Amino acid sequence: MPQIFVIHENDAWLAPLRASFSAAGLAHEEWHLDRGLLDLTQPPPVGVFYNRMSASSHTRGHHYAPEYASAVIEWLERHGRTVVNGRRALQLEVSKVAQYEALSAHGIPTPPTVAVVGEEHLREAAARIGFPLILKHNRAGKGLGVQLVKSPAALGEAMARIASNEDPYGAPRDGIWLVQRYIAAPEPFITRAEFVGGKFLYAVRVDTSEGFELCPADACAVPEGAACPAVAPGEKFRIVEGFSHPLIPRMEAFLGANGIGVGAIEFVTDAEGRTFAYDVNTNTNYNPDAERRAGVSATDAVVRHLVGLLPRAAEAA
Repeated sequence: MPQIFVIHENDAWLAPLRASFSAAGLAHEEWHLDRGLLDLTQPPPVGVFYNRMSASSHTRGHHYAPEYASAVIEWLERHGRTVVNGRRALQLEVSKVAQYEALSAHGIPTPPTVAVVGEEHLREAAARIGFPLILKHNRAGKGLGVQLVKSPAALGEAMARIASNEDPYGAPRDGIWLVQRYIAAPEPFITRAEFVGGKFLYAVRVDTSEGFELCPADACAVPEGAACPAVAPGEKFRIVEGFSHPLIPRMEAFLGANGIGVGAIEFVTDAEGRTFAYDVNTNTNYNPDAERRAGVSATDAVVRHLVGLLPRAAEAA
């Protein structure tokens, strides 16, 4: 009989999914792809494979986990296995340049961006974009390395930290910096739309007054005592009841075209009402407090989606 397999590199992020499997009385097998071997002479087991590989794996010492996952997914897809978030989804997870080009192809606006290889080109890129701007890594995850740069002097300071290896986030994992127009929102929040089975599930309003590290998982939470006084306790993440947006159908089409069965898209709306998507997350995490308040569980929905794919996996075997 086919089984459900979960591909990942971070045990802490799997706790809610494990709880949902347990609540449903379902077994699953986890493949922690940090190190190991892949025997290409043997076929993979029969089942549904859910890829949760993260762009931020290198921040946990798992430097080659995405490359390992890529090899495993090639093996799975060559043998016709059912993969949720397969080859293309992983490519988008580790490259915001790829995300922006794919989003734009589906009519979803993204902030004006210049990709830079070589710190000496950051000033030229900034001149093209203008200040204030966002400086960030092409491959990061959790909002790591995202900096709001308000002036040429501030950019010079950032470049000095980079040159002296004093930047707390170091150089981009793939060597590509992104210089991006800062989209000023009338209020300090962004919206994160969650999708399961390629369909909109719910939207989360995320307070950004504390910065841009916006991973909703408990393991990524802001340290106790660091909350902004303007934000009610536990309200950094709030699920918006009855949320709708004209870009949601385009986002669903984008996800379907790129093989993303489970994921999230983050976007911001400026004072003129223009919306810009700036991040696609194919290893989406969910905020447990926000879900408890709203009475929903995205991981339960994910488990139902994976179970629904088991008959297809059995037929393909």
